Amino acid sequence: MEQFFKMAERGSSITQEIRSGFTTFLAMAYIIAVNPALMLAAGIPITAAVTATCIGSGVVTILMGLYANRPIALATGLGINAVVAFTLPTITGNDWHASMSIIFIEGVAILLLVLCGLREAIMNAIPISLRHAISVGLGLFIAFIGLHNGSIIVTNPATFVALNKVTDPAFIVGVVSIAATVALYSFRIKGALLCGIFISVLVGIPLGVTPLPQGVVAPLDFSSFGAPFLTDEAGVMGIVKTLTTPICLVFAFSLLMSDFFDTMGTVTAVAKPGEFLNEDGSVQNIREILTVDSAAAALGGLAGCSSITSFIEAASGAADGARTGLSAITTGVLFILAAIFAPLIAVVSSASTAGALVLVGFMMMSEAVEIDWNNVQDAFPAFCVIIGVPLTYSISNGIGFGFIAYCFIALITGKAKIIKPLMWVAAAAFVVYFVLM
Repeated sequence: MEQFFKMAERGSSITQEIRSGFTTFLAMAYIIAVNPALMLAAGIPITAAVTATCIGSGVVTILMGLYANRPIALATGLGINAVVAFTLPTITGNDWHASMSIIFIEGVAILLLVLCGLREAIMNAIPISLRHAISVGLGLFIAFIGLHNGSIIVTNPATFVALNKVTDPAFIVGVVSIAATVALYSFRIKGALLCGIFISVLVGIPLGVTPLPQGVVAPLDFSSFGAPFLTDEAGVMGIVKTLTTPICLVFAFSLLMSDFFDTMGTVTAVAKPGEFLNEDGSVQNIREILTVDSAAAALGGLAGCSSITSFIEAASGAADGARTGLSAITTGVLFILAAIFAPLIAVVSSASTAGALVLVGFMMMSEAVEIDWNNVQDAFPAFCVIIGVPLTYSISNGIGFGFIAYCFIALITGKAKIIKPLMWVAAAAFVVYFVLM
């Protein structure tokens, strides 16, 4: 096992990897409840959606651990699953088989881009300043998600966001989660993030935030597997309907852009605390990571659970000591077990994970000092990324803002030659993407 995972070489151990795998899983576990609810809106039976979400996420996360040997966990991506639930049905005639076919086609296309080297080449063409900015933007994004999960900040029609009432039980659990995690981390307690989650789960019981389990096991339902090749009431396969409907292919392109660059940011965010980010901002084993991530998108459509992608919450496991693929395998196994024991996993409220996410966001802010804020060519595009990611609640949007701004400033200042050709291609693709949104 040591020879395969290289734990000692990376300063880790079996215990550390398994523990951090639990941390990652608990930080991601909310998707087991959230995604099936959205897939139900798309027309997929809830039991089938739970099975597909857990099994699909578990299998590809284990594959990431085995093939890339990095602590990156995957699950159905938020954002795209909302598109599947509320947008795609209007163009597919409420045929969820066709909706999953769009996801499947997008995943196959993005996998082909990886295999021909284009996705990796675009990542390598990104200026160093933007790579640092992506880390900072992702840090703010992760912290924002954590604060929202903890009900510390809430929506407000007048000010967009606001501080929640301090008497709200979820607010109290969120604050306890953050305080416990930071305190344990300050004393260099191993497993600080995982312990913070468990402490807040216990605090949430008398406050009514931690729900009591509604059972122990749940039935498995594989009826959504093979969705693109299943037929509707007229006997037409979903993938046939998608390939013969131009608007479906347009949506596939839009989702491809979102998946393409969301993963770019997420992988960078996990690589920083996971210590596989090079000094120039490039990610080690990026080819293997992108291959699995791209295949996961297609497998998500095939399983009927929406696109599966690298999850930003995996950064919490990396911050808790994950350094190898063993951590990812642990998370993957837990996802598969969750398909059976879903009622027990449901007791971990989103508020309980606030501390882990906020602490990871804090740790990623250190990248800001690597940006030359006196050079507008580097600084303004970096600024666009940093504010764009959290304020639009989209990794790909923020990266798109930065790409376009970088090319624009270089063009108007007569420095167009500093832009690598693939940056021009990516910026142009983002312009098309924003127009089609």
